[in-house]
Amino acid sequence: MLLALLVSGLVVALVVIGLFVFGLRRRLIQRSGGTFDCSMRWDVADASDVSGKGWVYGVARYSGDRIEWFRVFSYSPRPRRLLERSSIEVLARRAPEGEEELALLSDAVVLGCSHRGTRLELAMSDDALTGFLAWLEAAPPGQRVNVA
Repeated sequence: MLLALLVSGLVVALVVIGLFVFGLRRRLIQRSGGTFDCSMRWDVADASDVSGKGWVYGVARYSGDRIEWFRVFSYSPRPRRLLERSSIEVLARRAPEGEEELALLSDAVVLGCSHRGTRLELAMSDDALTGFLAWLEAAPPGQRVNVA
């Protein structure tokens, strides 16, 4: 009985510590500002795929001429993806359809993009989308920016 209580207490403590580390990591990512919630689907084969598969919830952070994208459910202090402003091409904008509506946040807008030849989709709120498109268009003179 005592061993079961000890093991149960240890499991609960580990879960609490794990959740605390998730929260602390997110707080550290957002500390410098310029962050927004952004789900991503990388290397999308078919633009009409609305199955909801492949979406990963994350936080994006503006960092100069690139966006650093972090998975929410990860302990890594490094970004999972780096998107350079000069390499992002916006292809389409649409509302979530089918099973995507369940996989994404309720107010999300899906933005179809290309980054160095890889097709990806970003899902973010209307406000975040406005900021993202403004950031893309605010590229320094001489840089090519493609916004559909």
